Amino acid sequence: MPYEAPTHTVERSLRATTGAKVIAGVDEVGRGAWAGPVTVCAAITGLRRPPEGLTDSKLLTPRRRDELAAVLATWVTAHALGHASPEEIDELGMTAALRLAAVRALDALPVRPDAVILDGKHDYLGAPWQVRTVIKGDQSCIAVAAASVIAKVERDRMMATLGEAGGGCEEFGFAANAGYPSPVHKAALETLGPTPYHRLSWAYLDALPRWRHLKKVRRSEEQLELENGGQLGFDF
Repeated sequence: MPYEAPTHTVERSLRATTGAKVIAGVDEVGRGAWAGPVTVCAAITGLRRPPEGLTDSKLLTPRRRDELAAVLATWVTAHALGHASPEEIDELGMTAALRLAAVRALDALPVRPDAVILDGKHDYLGAPWQVRTVIKGDQSCIAVAAASVIAKVERDRMMATLGEAGGGCEEFGFAANAGYPSPVHKAALETLGPTPYHRLSWAYLDALPRWRHLKKVRRSEEQLELENGGQLGFDF
């Protein structure tokens, strides 16, 4: 299926309107999974011509994603990854966990970006970062598309490692489903219950009577703020 190649249009606009020189594209993977971390990649690409076929990772076959990720590793000016664990997702909720992972990625870059292009319509990053949100940015913006591919390939590899023989998660099919719902994943949950890599505040546990007692109720932001003396106090 043909698609329109991503461009540097947003990067050029940010340079012209804000004076930003270093711009990072940011994208996440793992938001809807039942197991594993949420992973964020921050990529700086400059204004160079991208590798052929670069687009949103979801539009690529696994083989093509792997090929592009190998090329992008040396093509990008810089990139870094950040993760938020299942425990952090359960404790903080997805929005705060996304911010935690994104800030970890941005802080790991060798240079601090002047501006960030964030895929989607919701700015989960916020101050002090200068953010431009772009709906379907992983298809339209080169830096975000690069981040999308790198993040997807990295997280898929992490999940496949968990599912390898001897890892205790062989029955869950993580190499194929990356922690997302699938018939194999659901069947293993019903029989074996959640692993230490599962998100225990997720609603899937409501449909598993045998394991429902393990579900965690995430505390509200108001409760967390009170416990931290009036500040959320997360180490972002």
